[in-house]
Amino acid sequence: MKKILILIGILSITFGCTDDNLTSMNVDTKNPTAVPAGALLGNAEKNLIDQMVNTNVNSNVFRLFVQQWTETTYLDESRYDILQRNVPDNHWRTLYRDVLRDLKEASAIVSAEPLNADPLKAAIELKVKNNKLAIIELLNVYTYSVLVDTFGNIPYTQALQSDKFPSPTYDDAQTIYADLFIRLDAALLKLDSANKSFGDQDFIYQGNVAKWEKFANSLKLKMAITVADVAELNPKSKAEAAIAAGVFTASTDNATLQYLETSPNTNPLYEDLVISGRYDFVAADTFVDRLNTLNDPRRQYFYIDIEGVYIGCPYAEGGDFENFSSAGDPTGGPTTRLLEPTLEGILLDYTEVQFYLAEATERGYTTGGTAKSFYDNAVTSSIVYWGGTVSDATTYLTNDAPYTGGVNWKKEIGTQASIAFYNRGFEAWTSYRKLDFPVLDAPANAATAAEGVVPRRFTYPVNEQTLNKANYSTAATAIGGDKLKTKLFWDKN
Repeated sequence: MKKILILIGILSITFGCTDDNLTSMNVDTKNPTAVPAGALLGNAEKNLIDQMVNTNVNSNVFRLFVQQWTETTYLDESRYDILQRNVPDNHWRTLYRDVLRDLKEASAIVSAEPLNADPLKAAIELKVKNNKLAIIELLNVYTYSVLVDTFGNIPYTQALQSDKFPSPTYDDAQTIYADLFIRLDAALLKLDSANKSFGDQDFIYQGNVAKWEKFANSLKLKMAITVADVAELNPKSKAEAAIAAGVFTASTDNATLQYLETSPNTNPLYEDLVISGRYDFVAADTFVDRLNTLNDPRRQYFYIDIEGVYIGCPYAEGGDFENFSSAGDPTGGPTTRLLEPTLEGILLDYTEVQFYLAEATERGYTTGGTAKSFYDNAVTSSIVYWGGTVSDATTYLTNDAPYTGGVNWKKEIGTQASIAFYNRGFEAWTSYRKLDFPVLDAPANAATAAEGVVPRRFTYPVNEQTLNKANYSTAATAIGGDKLKTKLFWDKN
């Protein structure tokens, strides 16, 4: 894969500031430069995946929300206090400024590219252009879905238009989802796997349009399952259409970004857990106890054992926890795969698609398989991904985590999805909110703002409350209050 080191270094400087007045001061009118659309696409992809996989407490606290990890020293986020470090502001800013804005600019540049005067060459160029625009649009849809699934109502129709709408209104979350499905379908119609796209400038699939088609269908399935309890959005028909068109069928279809050995292009976990020289995160007892109860074979890949025993730290409790299994050993002892600088970042993968298919089957959708087969595929895929064998998975599924379905399907799928989504905090949080399994309880010392519950959403950014107050207030009222416990429109249970 084409190295991204130099490119990302340049782009991080070019797009680090988005204030229009400051940006205009940096324009060299005598020597103007144009950033290629492919560079903008690559920058957006990396910023998106960085945000989804990092564990910096200033911007991504989802592993803490679902109690996979806990903190040892600074306990705010484990206690669901996300305002001390303005976590909502940073998540919001990254997705709007560093992802959606770059995608918008990339789309404008591609759209403006002239076609060849030769009609035959122009016809081919148009197909390539459509592929590029469709890929950009798929990333737009994914990013907006993350924003909705985090906050609820958000700026959408007036977003990214500061010249026209310096204080954008918030759109209804369910209405946004309906439009995202329309945009996704339109992008699918543009994709033509017989023609090229961005090539190596695309860090996820290196321009492979057939892979993007599978991604689009898998994303459609993911979104349909997320809103499965919202009949108005016709999730059954959308899921079945996605399945019929072709979703991920193997781990080789995964949408990932391969990180490099050297900064600033290592996996963000390497920076957060190794380069920082800090060991603030340890295994949470909530998660480790679940693994121990199931005798889960992935424990050895997730955490470091202490003389053959896996022990979790009491969730959201501070103190000296050197005896608890940690994400890494500062003394140079055994480490986990999480500390590898080249660990890939995952946007969407085969394992989660298999869980979605299992859930779709239980909901009565036509999937072409059984819930058990999809569940078994998902668990096996996860175990193999982390370093286990198919034999390990077979034994586990036979003795410790067999699928029985029926009235237990939400518990069984929810529990195993929570384990398979280890190190993918946002997906684990979404699955928990949708299925209400595994059972999680807010710690007794949780922040007052949590009101005794595991958060169901992020509160809106402080900047929105101050700089876009009127529209913020309207949005907060519309969703039932800007609180951590306010459920999103699809969180019905």
